Amino acid sequence: MERTTLDLWVGMFVVAGIGALVMLAMKVGNLGTYNVSETYQVHAYFSNIGGLKPKASIRSAGVLVGRVTSISLDTERYEANVVMNVDKRYQFPKDTFANILTSGLLGEQYIGLVPGGETEMIKDGDLLKQTQSAMVLEDLIGKFMYSKAAEPAKEESK
Repeated sequence: MERTTLDLWVGMFVVAGIGALVMLAMKVGNLGTYNVSETYQVHAYFSNIGGLKPKASIRSAGVLVGRVTSISLDTERYEANVVMNVDKRYQFPKDTFANILTSGLLGEQYIGLVPGGETEMIKDGDLLKQTQSAMVLEDLIGKFMYSKAAEPAKEESK
C-alpha cells in the first residue's frame, strides 16, 4: 500500500470514530430521540424537584411526549415552577398527575404524566395542579435511620 492510501484509510477511520462518539453523546444526553414538532406549553409547581434539569424528558407510559424547557423559583409560593413543552400529538386531560420520577435506582430524573379521567383537555399555558415532588434519597435514608433509632431495643432471650 502506498503511504497516501494508508493515510486516507486512517483518516476515514478517525472520522467514523468521531461520528460514533457524537452519536453516543446524543443518545446519552437524550437529545437524539425527540424530534421537534408543534408543542404546547404546560406549567407545574413542585415543592422539591431533586436533580431535575432543563431538557429532561417528559414521559407517559414510557413514551417520550415532551421536554422540560425551564425551571425557576416562584418567590410568592416558594416552589419550583417547571415549564414543559408537550408534543401536540399527545393530549392529556386537565386532571393529569405530574410526578418527578427517576429512571433506575440512581439514574436521571424525568417527569411522568399520568392521565386522569376528565374529558376536558389541557390547553397551551395551563397549570397542572396535581404534582408529586421528587423523592430525595438522603431524606429516605434519614427517615429510615430515625425510625430504627426510635424503636425500642429488643432483648435477647436466654
